[in-house]
Order: sequence, then C-alpha cells, then structure tokens
Amino acid sequence: MNEAQTVTTGGTTTGSTPRLSTATLDRLPPAVKRPGYDRAAVTPGIVHLGLGAFCRAHLGVYTEAVLESGAKDWGIVGVDMLSPAIRTALKPQDCLYTVLNRIDGTDRLQVIGSFLDMLATGDQLAEVLALMIDPKIRIVTLTVTEKGYCQDPATGTLDESHPAIVADLANPTVPRSVPGLLTEAIRLRRAAGVTPFTVLVCDNLAQNGIKVRRIVTRFADLRDADLGRFIADTIAFPCTMVDRITPATQDAERAAVAAGLGLEDQWPVVTEPFRQWVIEDRFATGRPAWELDGAIMVDDVHPFEMMKLRCLNGAHSTLAYLSVVAGIETIADAMADPYLPSVVRRLWDEDLIATLPPVPGTDVPAYTVELEGRFRNPEIRHRTLQISSDGSQKLGPRLLEAAQERIAAGFRPSVIPLTVAAWMRFLLEVDENGTAYAVADPMADRLTGIARAHGGSATDLADALFAVTEIFPPELVADAGFRASVIGHLQSLKDHGVHATLAAFLGGR
Repeated sequence: MNEAQTVTTGGTTTGSTPRLSTATLDRLPPAVKRPGYDRAAVTPGIVHLGLGAFCRAHLGVYTEAVLESGAKDWGIVGVDMLSPAIRTALKPQDCLYTVLNRIDGTDRLQVIGSFLDMLATGDQLAEVLALMIDPKIRIVTLTVTEKGYCQDPATGTLDESHPAIVADLANPTVPRSVPGLLTEAIRLRRAAGVTPFTVLVCDNLAQNGIKVRRIVTRFADLRDADLGRFIADTIAFPCTMVDRITPATQDAERAAVAAGLGLEDQWPVVTEPFRQWVIEDRFATGRPAWELDGAIMVDDVHPFEMMKLRCLNGAHSTLAYLSVVAGIETIADAMADPYLPSVVRRLWDEDLIATLPPVPGTDVPAYTVELEGRFRNPEIRHRTLQISSDGSQKLGPRLLEAAQERIAAGFRPSVIPLTVAAWMRFLLEVDENGTAYAVADPMADRLTGIARAHGGSATDLADALFAVTEIFPPELVADAGFRASVIGHLQSLKDHGVHATLAAFLGGR
C-alpha cells in the first residue's frame, strides 16, 4: 500500500561491510533469493515516477517475476521528482535493493533487479524526457502520492492555481510537476512520431486512471488545445488497485538486511507478505505478464478499488489520527490497544461495508478479518504519524464520501464522525502527553493556522474546519446530525482524551 511515500534519509556506509552490487551477488547466502536472469540482457520498457518504498516492494517485485520468466524488454527505470536521495543510495548498488518480508519473527530476503537505472528530474530532466520518448518505453507507471498530481481535493480536477502548475504553464518545456512532465513527454513523443505510452497510476486515488487522465488532459488543454484533444483521444490511463503495507525504512531494517545478506544495502524496503494488484487490461502497446505473479487483470477495477480504499485506507486513517493524539507509535501497537480494534471493527461493520459494490470473487467481511490480522503484524512497524500525512487529500475518498452515502441511504455513520474529530484534534500539533509533532499535508499551513486560532473551542474549531470546502462537501456538513456528532467527539477528545472518549463511545452502542 502506497501510504505517504516520503522516505527517511539513507543510512551511512559502515566501511566494514561490502556493498550489495552485481559484483557481490555471488556472496549472498543460499537462502536469499536473487535475480536468476541476465540483467545485462534486459532493456527498459517502463519508466516509473516516484521512487518511494511502495513501488519497490510492489511494482518492482511483480516485474521481477516477469523478468525471471524470460522476458527481456520490461526492465524499469525509476525517476524521482522530489529528491536524488534514493538514486544516490542505490546507483552504487547497480540499482539492486532488498525486499525484507517480515512475519511471525521470520525474515525473508529477496534482492530485486528489475530496476535497471535511477534518475532524478532535479538534475537529469533532459535525460528523463529523452528516455520517455524512446519507443522502447511503452508504459509510464506512477506512485507520487495523492498530492503529487496537483489536484484540487474538492473537485478531483487540476488545481490551476497550484504553484507548480503555474510555473509549468509559464515554462512548459522544463516541467517540474507530474502533469507537466507527462504532457511534455507526450508532446515530444507525438512530434517524433512515436506511438504513445500507457500511463498506469498506482496511487490511492478513487478511479485513479480516470482522475489522472482528466488532470493531465486539462493541463495539456491549458497549454495547447490540440495537445489536450490528442491526450484525451489517444492516451490509455487504465485504473488500478494496489495493496501492500510498506512502512518507511528505518536503520533497524537496514541492520537486519545487512545481517541477512552479509552485505550492506543502503536502502532496502520492508513489507508484509500480503500483496494484491488489480489492473484494468487496457494497454496501447503491450504490457508485462504481471499475472504470472498473481496480478488480477480485469475490465473494471472499481469494486476492488473501493473495497481497499475504504476498508484498508479508511481504517488506517481512523487508527492513525486517534493513535497519534494518544501517543501510540505504530499500527500494530494500535491493534494491541484495549479499544481501537473494536472501533475499527465498528467502522467496517457499521459504516463502510454497506457502501461497497459487489467485489468479484471476494467476501468483503472476510477481507476485513484478514485486514485485522495484517494490521496486528508486529514485524511491520508502520508508524501512525507517517499514515497521518495528507489528510486533506485522503479523508474524502476514504471516509467522507462513505458518510454521505450512508446519510443519503437513511443511516447515521457511526465511526466516521469520530475519525473526523480525531483529525481535527490532530491538527493541534501536540498529543495528549504534551509531545509535539509536525502535520505533513499540502494544506498544513492553512489547517494548523485554523487550529491555532480556534483550538480553544471544539465548536469553533469544527466550524472553521468544516468551512474548508476543499475537504468537506457543504451538503455533508449541512447535516445537523453529522455535525453534532463530530463536535461532540472533538469536545470529548479535548476534555477527556482518546481512551476515555473511546470507552464512552464503545459503551454507548
């Protein structure tokens, strides 16, 4: 699961342990899985934008299986649009890295070779664009988080006032935004007479391909109406659903990997055994046989997407905001709490499952039982503060839309108002133990400013935040019952703390 793919700074080389690289692969212990194919014979077919942990634990692993099957034309070149840190860490390793799979006290290590090169737009933009117009590149995949698409969270369309969009429209041949980069690459490719690539979005956006197609088309239309029509008419944007819990890598994981490999890996990724990828099978110029490793190719990804976005990501948000305020560090710690597992169970049973369409081949209640087990895995230290990021972008598709649907159907959402109250309390930037934390959100300055100005009163704080229409649909906050429930929970969280609030909430059903 591509939650908050910001990453920590890479560890430092010890100098005493040899570095993972092509030259040292033969030193790996027999239990460590490593590329069994000739990487030198593989050519790139995919450019991936966004080099966080998730893509390397998900896309990289599925594509590794394709290369192991004998395919030689689907290697990946990764591009980071934010920082060269991962490139700097992994290029000396020939872009090899380790996936650390943890459960029940057992570490399973796999060295991944599907990334052939890593670039950064900050100082290699010309090289990135040249690669993106190469006919060998047939797919551009993305994991840039919800905020990376420069969308207006209230409408899901392009935020035309976003500073990166304004800058790219003023200087479109030197793009820095995702919509700007995709548009310029498509323009150059068209001018060169090269068949268009497919854009495969792998971020947690509802109807992600449709939404990003709308965003990119609008950007292109503002730049050149003919180019906008070309993108709308010819570029494929299949929708996807991706699922694998992948916390940010910490130094403890680097040490565990070094012990298991007998080699140093500057930036491994740690993840859970579970993974799922559901993909609409609409590709203009072919695709890897990802189904060899279990990817599910479908005509319509929407039911799977809704199930994951609401049940997994919605539960993650609920656990994250309540946990950060309570001083609980990880999701596994939250699931060991006396109250939080029951809160999440009620979220699923009373608020979310009923809003989902039928999911082919899936028992949704059983899926949530499996989710509970995944959340409890103590080997995956998924930090609640990491999950709390970008709430202004995430609350709507994960929870607020479901609340609106429940109200429209004549039911009162039970847990969603509590989650909203916890998010509002979270914006005060200090937990109930007095420990300060930073709010990571594209609207952080505005939201924390509101919290500082109105934090003395639950009603005033809720009213001020409800007025942020980029987050809250006016028809939802106009519902008196929803509004009163949020304010009541917020008052309790401020006055009595998380555990007393949860005890009263669970005891009052």
